[in-house]
Amino acid sequence: MTAITFDSLPAVEAGGTAATATPAVAYRPPASHLAGPSSTEQNAAAMRAVLGVVLPPLAGLALLVGIWGLATMKGGSIPTPATTWQAAAKLFADPFYSNGPNDQGIGWNILSSLQRVAVGFGFAALVGIPAGFLLGRFRTLAAMLNPIISLLRPVSPLAWLPIGLLVFKKADPAATWTIFICSIWPMIMNTAQGVMRVPQDYLNVARVLDLSEWKIITRILFPSVLPYMLTGIRLSIGTAWLVIVAAEMLTGGVGIGFWVWDEWNNLKVEHIIIAIFVIGIVGLMLEQALLLLARRLRTEG
Repeated sequence: MTAITFDSLPAVEAGGTAATATPAVAYRPPASHLAGPSSTEQNAAAMRAVLGVVLPPLAGLALLVGIWGLATMKGGSIPTPATTWQAAAKLFADPFYSNGPNDQGIGWNILSSLQRVAVGFGFAALVGIPAGFLLGRFRTLAAMLNPIISLLRPVSPLAWLPIGLLVFKKADPAATWTIFICSIWPMIMNTAQGVMRVPQDYLNVARVLDLSEWKIITRILFPSVLPYMLTGIRLSIGTAWLVIVAAEMLTGGVGIGFWVWDEWNNLKVEHIIIAIFVIGIVGLMLEQALLLLARRLRTEG
């Protein structure tokens, strides 16, 4: 006897007549919906993304130049954007000329300032980062030194310049000393704060495993403190570049700060405006380079 199932029976309409079974047809969306975005759409999306990043800064610069042009339209002591652009074209046509110690191109002055910043900043990192680890690790040491740091940190960096001139007897190491003393505080404070924020459970595990202090610092503290440390480094480099310009105005010699003061004595205001833009661009490049380094280290970590 053949088994009959409900699936084999024909469907019955409302009037009692068996309806003819209609074979099921699977729905297939158009091929355009199955395929991914075309190359034209991808290029358009990439172009929109690039314009979204590039256009707002360009619009801001255009607004700045427009306000500057309107403010100098009727003349005055401030040069117009066109005059400043022409002076910049002549200035950067040969940025590395040298006609003696007091007459050098803007390129040599920028490199000299960067060299002072690198030396002072390097010494500050060598001292400040280990000091931050020690202050964050040992609470008694922090209690001893925190009042001293709180007392010295608010002092203007330029107030330390005469001390540097008194000790080193030369302008160049005195400027480097000023960079050192202004760069060290953010590194110490941010690194110490990062060490204090390391979870106590990590340190308890290290104590159970009987790890040495060196292994605790390198394997537990350093990865956790790295974001705080990089923040302190970024703040320090910005402060160092800010201070070196003022220090070089006072000490003289070769440097972007001295060059600005020398151009003021020569009444070349357009060169001063160019120097302002150059100082800002170099400072921005330094900060972006450190941000890129921070992202790379976090990705690798």
